[in-house]
Amino acid sequence: MSTQPTYPLMPHATASWLVDNTALTFEQISEFCGLHILEVQAMADDLAGQKYTGRDPLHSGELNQAEIDKGQANPEYRLKMQRAPISVSRTKGPRYTPVSKRQDKPDGIAWILRNHPEVSDAQIGKLIGTTRTTIAAIRDRSHWNISNINPKDPVTLGLCSQRELDALVAKAAKKAGYEDNGEAAIRLGTDRDALIEELRAERQAHTKAASDAAQEAEAAAWLAARRAEGLSDS
Repeated sequence: MSTQPTYPLMPHATASWLVDNTALTFEQISEFCGLHILEVQAMADDLAGQKYTGRDPLHSGELNQAEIDKGQANPEYRLKMQRAPISVSRTKGPRYTPVSKRQDKPDGIAWILRNHPEVSDAQIGKLIGTTRTTIAAIRDRSHWNISNINPKDPVTLGLCSQRELDALVAKAAKKAGYEDNGEAAIRLGTDRDALIEELRAERQAHTKAASDAAQEAEAAAWLAARRAEGLSDS
């Protein structure tokens, strides 16, 4: 039975710290944090749409220095989680949502209704912290502010974590009898491998171009020196 890989509690913040404080490759960091390699590269190039405050995985115990040293010594080495992140359990009762984010709830509800119809109203209410009346009003478009509701990912809005949403969707899909044939995972894996190969090819091309340029410059300098010697002899 295959086990689901364990990623850091805060993948983006951890990746940002590893980019700034280690010599690990983008591929090593992306695999350890469960991110796309291009996300990690964007962090390194300071092109990411959102800036993350680095989170030290050594302090949290998710990595130790010996494991990082192994990765830095061997680019093919895959980092191993030293201590699984501690998930924070929530007490029973309605979810508390900060006042500043409560106006985002309808957008998050609309997103779940559109993208995951298998999720029940009770599950949405528990995840987002809302009532079935509100969910029903958004579904049948009778909500008083329906014209201003735009479906948005509740994780992006900060209404729940990615782990909570994934667990909820998986539970709802299982209850509904949906089966995952693995095609999506295979497709994502293939695309990811293709991107990695493309990046490697680009690096090799840049290295070759730099080497060729250096050789040409060396040859030009040699010819110039020979010509100078010829002029001095004459």
